[in-house]
Amino acid sequence: MLFSSVTQKGQATIPVKIRNCLHLNPGDKIGFVIEHERVFLKKIEPFDYTYHQALTATLSEWDSAEDDDAYQDL
Repeated sequence: MLFSSVTQKGQATIPVKIRNCLHLNPGDKIGFVIEHERVFLKKIEPFDYTYHQALTATLSEWDSAEDDDAYQDL
C-alpha cells in the first residue's frame, strides 16, 4: 500500500508509482469514484472539442419536426 498525507487545504501528493501507472503528467485531470468505503482514482482523458463539434454535422438525421414530436414527452 502506498501512502500520502493530506494538507490543511485538503491536498495530497499522488505517489510516483501511481502517477507512472496512470501515466499522469502535470495538468492532467483525475476523477474519483466512491464505492462503499473505497475511493478509486482515474485519469480523465481530455475532451477534444473540435472532434466533437465535427460530429454535430453528422447528427442532422435526428433533427426534424417529426423527431421533436416523437420525443417531446421524454
